[in-house]
Amino acid sequence: MSVTRISANHLLLLTLALIFAGCSGKSKTPAGSGSGPKFLNVNAMVIIPGPLDNKIQATGSLMANEEVELRSELPGRIVSINFEEGTHVNSGDLLMKTDDRELQAQLKKLHVDEKQAKEDLYRKEKLLELKAVSQEEYDRASTSLGIIEAQIELVQTQISKSSIYAPFSGQIGLRQVSPGGFVSSATLIARLQQINPIKIEFAIPEKYRDKISKGTLIRFRIEGIDSSFSGRVYAIDPKIDPSTRNVSMRAICQNPQNLLVPGAFARVEILLEHLSDAIVIPSEAIIPQMNGEKVYVCRGGKAISQTIRSGVRTEREVQVTEGLSAGDTLIVTGLLQLREEMPVKTKIK
Repeated sequence: MSVTRISANHLLLLTLALIFAGCSGKSKTPAGSGSGPKFLNVNAMVIIPGPLDNKIQATGSLMANEEVELRSELPGRIVSINFEEGTHVNSGDLLMKTDDRELQAQLKKLHVDEKQAKEDLYRKEKLLELKAVSQEEYDRASTSLGIIEAQIELVQTQISKSSIYAPFSGQIGLRQVSPGGFVSSATLIARLQQINPIKIEFAIPEKYRDKISKGTLIRFRIEGIDSSFSGRVYAIDPKIDPSTRNVSMRAICQNPQNLLVPGAFARVEILLEHLSDAIVIPSEAIIPQMNGEKVYVCRGGKAISQTIRSGVRTEREVQVTEGLSAGDTLIVTGLLQLREEMPVKTKIK
């Protein structure tokens, strides 16, 4: 009996020890391990309106203000070349002369014929006064003089074409002929370009057509020169290119030092308008939607979605015309994890 009582007592003590151990384990559970409110750490910015320049970018090419290919209207052999390649020439300078000896001989003969015709007409006029000749004979003499005078004018015009003059002041290029060579109307002698001022031709999308007019200021850069240049639009093509939907236009820029060369590639920037109090936000803060765009703002410690309407866009920023006001706290990070009214902890940047 004593053995049985001892075993029963041991079993009772063991059971009480297990129960006590279980209760003790529950009491050691951390108090803060329960499910409390969770928040997301995000970066944010306070909306402050500021200035914004609405600009568009375009590409273009420089071109001479005036350019001409020098060719001889009259076939002939070159007698003299009176310019140096790559130099500046003035308007009216003699550039080249072809042989005109045959024409000069024809002109000399015509002057003799003209003198005889004038004398004959003078005699016919006196005889007509005396009724010694008919009116018909006098008219024939007058007509003969008129024909000779017209022939003289024609030969003089041909002689003038044997000399090629600079039609305007500019820079003459490389010559393609040599003294003694024969030229025709198809022979290129050289190219003459006026590069001060210089023109810039470029094209912009048709939606900006109404925002640009004659006199609009442009700025442009070219490769190899660090500084920028400015010019003003002077001509706009009235037709929109149906293949590109672009409008071509030209601006003009002063080039006193001849730094700008025709044919150079130009990066053009045009200021369409200046906004003094625009709301501008980073483009990465915008979330596209099926029917528009939205952003998240922080209100009362929670993320609230807000539909917006955008305006001017730059490389990194977007103007907001509707949906945000000055003083709003815009959330700019953690957008993929955000949900409506999710608690957030903002860090203002």
